[in-house]
Amino acid sequence: MDIVTKKLKKNAFRVTKVRGKTASRIRVPGGHLDAKYLGLIQEIAEKHGNGTVHLTGRQGFEVPGIPYEKMPEINKLLEPVIAGLDINHNEAGAGYPSSGTRNIVACIGNRVCPYACYDTTAFAKRIEKAVFPNDLHFKIALTGCPNDCAKVRMHDFGIIGMTHPQFEAERCVTCGACVRYCKKKSVEALVQINYRPQRNHEKCIGCGECALNCPMSAWTRSRESYYRLVIMGRTGKRNPRMAEDFVKWIDEASIIKIILNTYDYVKEYIDPSAPGGKEHIGYIIDRTGFEEYKKWALKDVKLPAIAEVTHQVYWGGKRY
Repeated sequence: MDIVTKKLKKNAFRVTKVRGKTASRIRVPGGHLDAKYLGLIQEIAEKHGNGTVHLTGRQGFEVPGIPYEKMPEINKLLEPVIAGLDINHNEAGAGYPSSGTRNIVACIGNRVCPYACYDTTAFAKRIEKAVFPNDLHFKIALTGCPNDCAKVRMHDFGIIGMTHPQFEAERCVTCGACVRYCKKKSVEALVQINYRPQRNHEKCIGCGECALNCPMSAWTRSRESYYRLVIMGRTGKRNPRMAEDFVKWIDEASIIKIILNTYDYVKEYIDPSAPGGKEHIGYIIDRTGFEEYKKWALKDVKLPAIAEVTHQVYWGGKRY
C-alpha cells in the first residue's frame, strides 16, 4: 500500500519500525479525561492494534500496530474521544487535522492538589482551543505551583501557577508559622518585624505556603490567578537547556496572546530547509536575537499592572 507519510503524520499517526503498521496518537489536553473513553481506546487497541497502549510522556495515548489501511476506520472510531474532549477538528470522523503542536501537558492542579494555585486542566483546554490545530512544533506545559511537578522548564512555554498572598493583620496572632514555612519550604520571602510578618514582593514566588500554613487564615490566596511564564526550554540531541523567566505575575489572557504571537513570529522567521519543517523556536530566537522575539511576543499584549517582564533573557545549558 502506497502511503504519503507527510499526510499520515499530519493526521496524527506515527511512522513505526514495523512495515505496513502505524500508531494512532490520541490527544488529552491537560492529561485529564472521563474514564468512559478508556474502554474505547482499549477496544481500538485490541481489535485493530497489537493489543497494547503506550502512555506517552506528553500525557496522551498511542495505539501501535494499526495497519495503514485501517486509518480511516480508526479516525471514525476516535470521533467520540475527539468530540468529547472538545478538540478542534474540521470534519467529524476524519481524525485530527494536525499533529504539530504537541499535546498540552499539565499537573493535576487544584482540583486535587492543595498546593496548586489554579485549575491546570481548564487552562490547558483554553490554550488547546486557541492553538490547535497547527503544523508548527510547539511544546506547552502547565504546573499548578512552583513545585513544578510537570517539569515545565523543559518546554517551549512553561506556565507556573502563582498566587499574590493577601494579609489581614487583624487575624494574625503572631505565631510565626508563615515565616517558618516560607523559610523551610520556599524562598524565605517572609520575615518577622515587630512580631508581624513582612513580605518581600521581589523575592516572593507566589507559592502560597503562607496561606496553606496560617492557622488563622490571616494569609489567603488572591482571587486573581497569576503565573510565571518561562520560555524556550528544550531537550534533544543538540544544546538542551532549561527555560528562563520571561514574565512574572502574568495573567491567562496575556499568556495565550504571547503564544499566538509566537506562532506569527515563527512563520515569519522559520528556516524552510529545516528537517521536516520543524526548526525549534529557541534556535530561531538565537538567530534573530531575543529583542526581535520580544517585540513580536508582546505585540498587543495588555499585561496586568503587577506584571514584571524580563528585559533580556540568557539561556545556558549544554553546548555541543
